[in-house]
Amino acid sequence: MGQILHGSATTTHAIRAAIQRSCASNAALSRELGINVKTVAKWRKRQTVEDVRMGPKEAHSTVLSVEEEAVIVAFRRHTLLPLDDCLYALQPSIPHLTRSSLHRCLQRHDISRLPGMEGDKPKTKFKRYPIGYVHIDIAELRTAEGKLYMFVAIDRTSKFAFVRLEKKAGKMAAAQFLRDLIAALPDSIHTFLTDNGIQFTNRKQDRYAMEHIFDRVCSQHGIEHRLTKVNHPWTNGQVERMNRTIKEATVKRYYYEAHAQLETHLGDFIAAYNYARRLKTLQGLTLFEFICKIWTREPERFTADPTHHTLGLNT
Repeated sequence: MGQILHGSATTTHAIRAAIQRSCASNAALSRELGINVKTVAKWRKRQTVEDVRMGPKEAHSTVLSVEEEAVIVAFRRHTLLPLDDCLYALQPSIPHLTRSSLHRCLQRHDISRLPGMEGDKPKTKFKRYPIGYVHIDIAELRTAEGKLYMFVAIDRTSKFAFVRLEKKAGKMAAAQFLRDLIAALPDSIHTFLTDNGIQFTNRKQDRYAMEHIFDRVCSQHGIEHRLTKVNHPWTNGQVERMNRTIKEATVKRYYYEAHAQLETHLGDFIAAYNYARRLKTLQGLTLFEFICKIWTREPERFTADPTHHTLGLNT
């Protein structure tokens, strides 16, 4: 490896070693090497030829107190949240915390990299669409009472999620979910993306059958219905990822004796996700704040004022 020298250094490792081996006087070496006599004296006293670190002996923050750093470290180790999620969660209690100071704090304590982060594949980049492009999918959940089907919809741009639990996952349930979704969202939906399940479209062998009810509801509201390529579930990846997020927060973590318990917890989780969670992809805004921001800029894309959907005493 090459030598790493201070920017103002007038000697190399070889010259320093020669000074330490030489028996000549400091003045003679100073004239011979063309350096200050104090430099010769300094390196004669040293035991190594490496530059001495000039910074603080123990790295510490000039912005954060010891107690605040302890809170940050404990929060990171307990939650294992990404950097930006930690920032959004901690800023209410530590207002002067910035992204850079948080990152340096995590580096000082060797927790800047989450487990399993090494060698991760780059995230898939989705094509940008205006608000109103909605991904829809179905997932299966279980409680002690038995099986339930979860219909999930997520807006591709705002990430706003809408969820319903059903005992049957037929095409009539899918059509009713679609109607409820259109009525619930304040923005004007222009596209739905689903897989090729029988809940959403006719099978290939049924090409002479009447129009599927899901397509009829889409047509009634002037919405385009797109289908993913067969055996390519990653093209509907946003809602697939949302399915996993919901399962990790509910059935994979808790035991539910009744469907009602799951339905209540699921409703609370979706409300917290839509109205309280801040996302890096939305520049640190919550999903609801992002929708309101778009509404102020492009009100023609909305069928209702989204601020009327604010959670509170009147909801």
